[in-house]
Amino acid sequence: MTLNLAADPVELTAALVDVPSVSGDEDPLATAVETALREQAGHLELTRSGNTVLARTNLGRPTRVVLAGHLDTVPINENLPLRRTGSGAEEILHGCGTVDMKGGDAVMLHSAATVPNPAHDLTFVFYDCEEIDAAHNGRGRIEREQPEWLAGDLAIVCEPSNAVVEAGCQGTMRIELRSTGRRAHTARGWMGSNAIHALAGALRTLEDYQARVVEIDGCHYREGLQAVSISGGGQGNVVPDKATLAINFRLAPARSAGQAEEHVPVAQIRRCAEVLTRFLDSPK
Repeated sequence: MTLNLAADPVELTAALVDVPSVSGDEDPLATAVETALREQAGHLELTRSGNTVLARTNLGRPTRVVLAGHLDTVPINENLPLRRTGSGAEEILHGCGTVDMKGGDAVMLHSAATVPNPAHDLTFVFYDCEEIDAAHNGRGRIEREQPEWLAGDLAIVCEPSNAVVEAGCQGTMRIELRSTGRRAHTARGWMGSNAIHALAGALRTLEDYQARVVEIDGCHYREGLQAVSISGGGQGNVVPDKATLAINFRLAPARSAGQAEEHVPVAQIRRCAEVLTRFLDSPK
């Protein structure tokens, strides 16, 4: 298909949405984006890495702005092809990726093609595999393999924000804490050791955690450490012998990945679980 980058960004959004690009299957859309930029934005330096398309100006400006948007979507759920409701200022586009985030991609593509002489040098990053495991994320791959393409004085990620500017971005860390117990029938629960109960101390540690607020360049970041899920057990009449507590840490950019790992009280959480496990497993 051919994308008209000079078209109304709403029409360009509709065209992008009608090209399915579920995570891992972005090639048709990435190819359409690459072809359109090569044919309609000759003032840009262009390269491609897998299903990530990179473009930038090289005008010698003193500052550079990096704009990033992912091409992939979550799995389609009877929401393609695109449909429209309303008209004029009340028109709404419905379809997989309209908001997250092909609308943002359309704005980026339109700007890339129609602003050949920007006040700042611009870099455009259209990347793949945002909606799945971070190991596959195209932006991470570029950071590892071609970091010069992410260098800039300001980065703008064109994710949906209801048309307002949201400053800053938190990092994220995921931790899994596993506990073990001893299986038994609940009618004779004293013969077992409940792996889910063994997580109680860890949950208290998380509940008591005091998150900090960090100010960086006038932006306030509120960190957080939360239990986000517990899994374990099976049948309703069996004492579970295994359980997993999933924890999410949201961190301000003042911390490096290493500092975040040092900060999270994983050892304390683990000790709470181990102590309770031993207590539950002791002779009654």
